Amino acid sequence: MDKIEKIISTAVLVPVDNIDTDQIIPARFLKTTSREGFGEKLFYDWRFASDGSPVADNPIAGQKGVILVAGNNFGCGSSREHAAWALHDAGYRAVVSSSFADIFRNNALNNCLLPVKVSEEYLADLISVLKSAPETVVSIDLGAQTISVPGVGEESFDINGYKKECLMKGYSDIDYLLADKASILKYESEHK
Repeated sequence: MDKIEKIISTAVLVPVDNIDTDQIIPARFLKTTSREGFGEKLFYDWRFASDGSPVADNPIAGQKGVILVAGNNFGCGSSREHAAWALHDAGYRAVVSSSFADIFRNNALNNCLLPVKVSEEYLADLISVLKSAPETVVSIDLGAQTISVPGVGEESFDINGYKKECLMKGYSDIDYLLADKASILKYESEHK
């Protein structure tokens, strides 16, 4: 897994509340268990009409960055790890919202995608700044657990300490255990 310590990037703004996992990655594309290739299908029904032609008012068209800023209640809907896979495969490293569905948040953390939960007031100010100045750079410092944006200020966010350590070291749950393999083997040999 990739390590996440600091993420500094422009942001892709999708100021829509209640973006569900079927909007993130439509169910008809869930035909494989490989994590690769889902980025191409990210927000597919927003980007393409039923005939495959591009949608003119696609909300993410022309925006660049590795941070997605969305409305409230991001990742609601069905339990679908593919949503985190699609966002990560498309190049996103963080999603900023004022709330996340629990299952999505856990899937994101397990797939090297940082969910940054901010207050509703901070999110409203961030959306306002990004609408007027899309080139604004967003800085996320996982170690300090802060997000800072010119014109908005800085806010702290919470994260599970175990998942924070895994993200900062680039560990999956298995990698975390294997990093302490010598201690585990020593304990097992002494406590048979």
